[in-house]
Amino acid sequence: MPSGVIFRGHISQSPPPDIADALAHAASRLGGFGRQFIWFSEITSTNDAVAMLADAGTAEGAVVAAEAQTAGRGRFGRVWHSPSMAGLYLSLLLRPATHATPLVTIAAGVAVSEGIEAATGLQTSVKWPNDVNSGGRKIAGILAEAGTSTEGVQHVVLGCGINVMPSAYPPEIALRATSIEGELGRHVDRGAVLAECLAAFAAHYERLHNGTHGEVLHSWRRRAAPSLGRRVEWDANTVVRRGVAEDVDDHGALLVRTDAGIERVISGEVRWI
Repeated sequence: MPSGVIFRGHISQSPPPDIADALAHAASRLGGFGRQFIWFSEITSTNDAVAMLADAGTAEGAVVAAEAQTAGRGRFGRVWHSPSMAGLYLSLLLRPATHATPLVTIAAGVAVSEGIEAATGLQTSVKWPNDVNSGGRKIAGILAEAGTSTEGVQHVVLGCGINVMPSAYPPEIALRATSIEGELGRHVDRGAVLAECLAAFAAHYERLHNGTHGEVLHSWRRRAAPSLGRRVEWDANTVVRRGVAEDVDDHGALLVRTDAGIERVISGEVRWI
């Protein structure tokens, strides 16, 4: 790990022993992820830090993780609350092939769900496009941000926030959020959660590249079973559209059955009714 990395006044440091030991134990399953692992006790945003690495030409697979974020964000610029010692906040630098890019978020959702289960035994579900849930409440979120470096090289910054321990969330979030320890009622090894999520993503990311993305989609559909079949609504050209979420296609778009037939939803906010 590089030492002395500075990001907006915060200096990187060696990861805590539980994180370092778990990464070392899982090293053979991480592929290229984690070879460059940068840890901060506090940072504004791990996604912003990885974007800077991308601009500097850093190789794919770099990971930035933090104990806390002061400006973490979710989709549409929403605040992602990242209290210290309560979760895992990390971002990965990806340089995916064009055919793999549309399914990166789908693969990440499956990986986080699988990683949490492998490390703790807790079974979770995924909900399009970027939520990992337990008992209908959000336990993790994913944010993929595409960008182009100053040299014109494209990349994707894949961010993930995982609620490990219960925390005092703002009222508007408290009813919709949960944590791994809150669901299990016991302590969990956060290092194992981090390492297993990275290992699962490395495996699925390889599948996206080698042409076996059908396995990724199959895994996503199985874990999305609690949400598929539910009614949804979304905004399309200032008109509210409604239907029943049925599936995702080979490009990761949500397929919704409406009165007019099947419609593809590829972006925007879907509200689950």
